[in-house]
Amino acid sequence: MRDGFVKVGAATPGVRVADAAYNRMEMEKIIEEAEKRGVKILVFPELSLTAYTCGDLFGQRLLLDRAKEELKKLASAAAGKDMLIFAGLPWPQDGKLYNVAAAVKGGKVLGLVPKLHLPNYGEFYEARNFEPGWEEVRDVEWEGEKIPMGSRLLFCCRELPELKVAAEICEDLWVACPPSTAHAMAGATVIVNCSASDETTGKSDYRRSLVSGQSARLVCAYVYANAGDGESSQDLVFGGHDLIAENGRILAESPRFRTGLWTADVDVERIDGERRRMSTFRTGDGMNWRKVEFSLNMEETRLERNVDPAPFVPGNPADRERRCEEILSIQAAGLKKRLEHTHCRDAVVGISGGLDSTLALLVTARAFDMLGIPRERIHAVTMPCFGTTDRTYQNACLMTRKLGASLSEVDIREAVTLHFRDIGHDMGVHDVTYENSQARERTQVLMDIANQVNGMVIGTGDMSELALGWATYNGDHMSMYGVNASVPKTLVRHLVRYYADTCGEEELKAVLLDVLDTPVSPELLPPEDGVISQKTEDLVGPYELHDFFLYQILRCGSRPSKIFRLAQLAFEGEYDRDVILKWLKVFYRRFFAQQFKRSCLPDGPKVGSVAVSPRGDLRMPSDGAAAIWLEEVEALS
Repeated sequence: MRDGFVKVGAATPGVRVADAAYNRMEMEKIIEEAEKRGVKILVFPELSLTAYTCGDLFGQRLLLDRAKEELKKLASAAAGKDMLIFAGLPWPQDGKLYNVAAAVKGGKVLGLVPKLHLPNYGEFYEARNFEPGWEEVRDVEWEGEKIPMGSRLLFCCRELPELKVAAEICEDLWVACPPSTAHAMAGATVIVNCSASDETTGKSDYRRSLVSGQSARLVCAYVYANAGDGESSQDLVFGGHDLIAENGRILAESPRFRTGLWTADVDVERIDGERRRMSTFRTGDGMNWRKVEFSLNMEETRLERNVDPAPFVPGNPADRERRCEEILSIQAAGLKKRLEHTHCRDAVVGISGGLDSTLALLVTARAFDMLGIPRERIHAVTMPCFGTTDRTYQNACLMTRKLGASLSEVDIREAVTLHFRDIGHDMGVHDVTYENSQARERTQVLMDIANQVNGMVIGTGDMSELALGWATYNGDHMSMYGVNASVPKTLVRHLVRYYADTCGEEELKAVLLDVLDTPVSPELLPPEDGVISQKTEDLVGPYELHDFFLYQILRCGSRPSKIFRLAQLAFEGEYDRDVILKWLKVFYRRFFAQQFKRSCLPDGPKVGSVAVSPRGDLRMPSDGAAAIWLEEVEALS
């Protein structure tokens, strides 16, 4: 459970209708398996001790008494398990019968959650046998003890404060205002559902969307255990469709018509952080909820969840193509609006033959098409200097011509050489002054050309560079509109590739593919034998690592030790722990030290869930101290 990870399980045991002893033994088998797999929260289906399809047999006192006896045996069998278990059974109380989920831990029943909404339509007729439950919690007698019963029960883990569990039963989720909504607002981070939802054509798709949607709306984990094999097939078939979701994402899903246990690791720490981030997620103090405490051992969860090494890039090719089209459209629409507002019909783009300037040029071309402005009014400027290679120069020129933009060349070698003489800089000293002077000269050229044509300088820098501060202040850091400002480097590559694959022009596609194969470089140092000598990732580290760190820090609010743990899983076999730790340290140092550059960024469109704009997502002080983050990173060494 370290780092907020809790392994949860949804189980569908094979049952016999009205045979509580058999059903309990099948449930115990699953409990044994769940223990071996490290499950801490285990959920069984609705009325799992008796089976859901008993019909009027629920009117038989013998069956009701036997269900309670088997619950007692189940609790006893699970006494030594480090696990909170939810099991369904019929519960007679004050002359009425209720459909309840019993929460079991440490050999005891901690509480009973009754079903509030009884379906009595279509194939369902629960009101024939059961009474709707109640919300307010009251104590009921069982085995000489008082146990709480009511919908408003919140099971709270002593050792992990973020772990708060609440329950609802089947139809409760399907109504207009599910109890889980109030549970989440009272603080529940994990909602469990003991369910008996039969199979009809198309119902599984709706069920899946219902569970994932509720977990997204409530910013919670949702564990849905459904009745399956062994239920009466007199009129219905139950498929045992179990689902585990977290904040809109399905983490685990059982195949239908199978029994067994399905598990996933839910991150309650991230859920808690996401709720803090969302000002519209209102939580009360839970005063009307009875809080029942339970204990779990604080051991490290053996993670089985997939940790995506490229969180900004969809893994599914079809999803990735849709995402690329959407992002290009967002970028172009942002630029279109800015051009319209300023009555500007010319744009100036510094084109180097690298990835970022290529993407900026492609976006600008799309924006001009949307406005009906001829592409020749896009002024692509190549500015060769000491580090320019023939490959990037030729690619920049060919790409510009194929896109129909105007191309001009301004060789800045003489201007930069003169500048070095003016400031007394030795041309042989290839330091930061040597590099930044070139970047600032290029920006000056672009700005002045924009003045000449009454145009707008389009920024090329991407979000990954901005996060690391890998931009020359008042150089490539500055523009009049930064179309790539919230696009991470790992996604830039896919956007350019998508354009290449869909442009329909073989020569343009070929040059774009060659740009993709070119090492990322600012080309500010002289080449060696005509080949790029200055490779960005050799200096600041792999962008795939930095984008992973960036996502975990800004989107998830994770601490360094957790990010390091996740990175080792995500990049297993690709980067060893020392390499990951080295670049994590670099990221934190640069991220904090370079905020002053982000504090004065030009405008640019947000395209995803993470951005570094000082006017939007990242209102961070430029002089914030990185000490406590770096201390934790150092402690990992």
